[in-house]
Amino acid sequence: MAGGGHGSITQTAYLARMNFPSKLPDVGTSIFSVMTQLAQDCGAINLAQGFPDFDPPANLTEALVRHARAAGQQQYAPMPGLPRLRELISQKTATLYQVPAPDPATEITITSGATEGLYAVLAATVRPGDEVLVLEPAYDLYGPAIRLQGGTPVYVPLRLPSFRPDWDQVAASLTPRTRLILLNTPHNPSGAVLTTQDFDTLAGLLENTDTLVLSDEVYEHLVFDGQAHRSVLQHPALAARAFVLSSFGKTYHATGWKVGYCIAPPLLTAEVRRVHQFLTFSVSTPTQHALADVLADADHYRELPAFYQQKRDLFVELLHGTGFELLPAAGAYFLLARYAALAPHEPDTAFAQRLTREAGVAVVPVSAFYHDGQDHGLVRFCFAKRPETLRAAAVRLHTFSEKYI
Repeated sequence: MAGGGHGSITQTAYLARMNFPSKLPDVGTSIFSVMTQLAQDCGAINLAQGFPDFDPPANLTEALVRHARAAGQQQYAPMPGLPRLRELISQKTATLYQVPAPDPATEITITSGATEGLYAVLAATVRPGDEVLVLEPAYDLYGPAIRLQGGTPVYVPLRLPSFRPDWDQVAASLTPRTRLILLNTPHNPSGAVLTTQDFDTLAGLLENTDTLVLSDEVYEHLVFDGQAHRSVLQHPALAARAFVLSSFGKTYHATGWKVGYCIAPPLLTAEVRRVHQFLTFSVSTPTQHALADVLADADHYRELPAFYQQKRDLFVELLHGTGFELLPAAGAYFLLARYAALAPHEPDTAFAQRLTREAGVAVVPVSAFYHDGQDHGLVRFCFAKRPETLRAAAVRLHTFSEKYI
């Protein structure tokens, strides 16, 4: 349209005229998507985004096919999740953690991945003006999801290089406005794990407060070196005020299936479901049936620690002599590495991008896990890969490092 009519208005000008400011103006595309796209563009081995490059157990995929073909299983599941799956989660939780079985009817909700569970919890609990304590570095979803509820993330740094909480600093950060403290154990990106002593300390700090706990435990079955995962559910004083998230995607190497669950006391679960019913309503019916078919068999998740520890140890051995200084990882499927011997003054984002282009191995810069981009000269490798993938990546990294050491 000529003469400055409707057709000449650009999209940017239209939005400006309509007074349409972004709710997250400082948030761009997730670093995981950015590095995965760069890996694809460069033909690099993707050790950046946290996903396995091997398939789920055969009995699980076979169960999914069977239920996808079954009559009467293609429509909406009940909003809280299939009763059979919730009952099995209850039994598993009680057996694994030696705690009273959560009530499947009132304390367990199936979610569209732990991501939806986390968002539903925040949307149900955080109001404008509330504060949420986030131990940092932290998964990059946490801060934006809090802000979208009108809340304020209050970042409390973990101590390097152990990535242990500084409970004195946590105590100093608690205020009457603290609605929630967000935990992650095993921790992404460091692999650090919380202990019973940590939970005792936290319970003491929260004893005379109304602060709730959101515990992201999606890597619960990936704890190494003979340690056992300690869940918030095992601490009665914390469990009474806690939402605990888990992920079938992590447990069954099926991150694309996007099925998780939230365990919480009845009053807290009721609030989560108020949001969940309008966020996704229900999760894929055949997928829930398939997971229920395999969940009764505990062998798979009981063998996961040894399965992933073998991968961790292999990758540590393969990277010996590359110039990367690997930090200890007690859990999850990531290794953090210092690269000072290879590029002592290069920002981690620039180094990660250069490593992808020049070495053909994609990693994530750890500054992406800090709200203010703190750079400690660390990158994150994901070792949830087949041995041949890890070996191929190591060959490329050795070739790259020969230029510098």
